[in-house]
Amino acid sequence: MDCLEKDVLMADDAPPDRLSNNPRSPHFDVDALRRGVGIRFKGKEREDVEEYCASEGWLRVAAGKAVDRHGMPVTVKLNGEVETWWREEDGEEAGAEAE
Repeated sequence: MDCLEKDVLMADDAPPDRLSNNPRSPHFDVDALRRGVGIRFKGKEREDVEEYCASEGWLRVAAGKAVDRHGMPVTVKLNGEVETWWREEDGEEAGAEAE
């Protein structure tokens, strides 16, 4: 595989449209979570996201330290522009461009 083919494959390889970090969710994907998904919500990077849907424009974040009766965090749904990208293994962002 030459360099051009690799670039095309990386460009087509987008993060999932919807992802959750709750193993009980049908949108849970351990491989995507291990690879690392960067999330920008309304222009600000977020690290505290429990679940997101980029096409519908929402994400869920924990509401403080509150938990429900099953021990799962209570979440709040926030609406707005959601942008996702793969994080690289070396800690740098895959979507970042040098200026």
